[in-house]
Amino acid sequence: MGLFSRRRDDATTDSDVSTLKRDPVKDDLGEAAASGPWDLSELPEDQEEVPRIDLGALQVPAVDGMQLRLEQAPDGTVTAVVLALGGSALELRAFAAPRTAGIWDELRGDIANELTGNGARYEESLGEHGTELVAHLPMRGPDGTMTTGTIRFLGIDGPRWFLRGVLQGPAASSEHSAQALREVLRGIVVVRDGQARPPREILPLHAPGAVTGPEAEDLPGIDPLAPGPTIAEVR
Repeated sequence: MGLFSRRRDDATTDSDVSTLKRDPVKDDLGEAAASGPWDLSELPEDQEEVPRIDLGALQVPAVDGMQLRLEQAPDGTVTAVVLALGGSALELRAFAAPRTAGIWDELRGDIANELTGNGARYEESLGEHGTELVAHLPMRGPDGTMTTGTIRFLGIDGPRWFLRGVLQGPAASSEHSAQALREVLRGIVVVRDGQARPPREILPLHAPGAVTGPEAEDLPGIDPLAPGPTIAEVR
């Protein structure tokens, strides 16, 4: 019998009570906690053999047809990765965070204030990993007329790290369109180095296959920040 069907009597079995007391939101959050994004130290054994692209602080699942673009600061430092799949995109940035507390609640407030200052509307939405921020921004369309675009901010607090995701395109407003990129997000591994870093400092990223850290000194002629092609398609 369906959850919303009318019963013909007052009898209630144990299984009925369990069904009626089920909280789908809590169930979804519980399922999210049982999946990724993962801290490298907490990666389950069944996830260790999943093919991933090593970008330094982030290891991204290799998915057929997914395009990967790196974003760089003026000094050449890689600050973010953008994953394009199924007509939508997911931008990811990893930050340092305190050992004892998350930063998403505070950061979400800062983003909301900035959106308001730029004339954008926003609302909060409960998603798979907690509270998400859905922003509606004025933008110019292909024909030059002003329209409204939607982006969705996601925040995941981890052990001494914070991962911010921004869904763009159809995935920002359609859960069906977001499924493929959310599945990629569940498979992300965050690699927090041992350096002491202030909260909100961006964790270092590099191009796939680039050498970073002390190892680079042993390989003369290799630029650890050389991005190579900024767009790669996973096949």
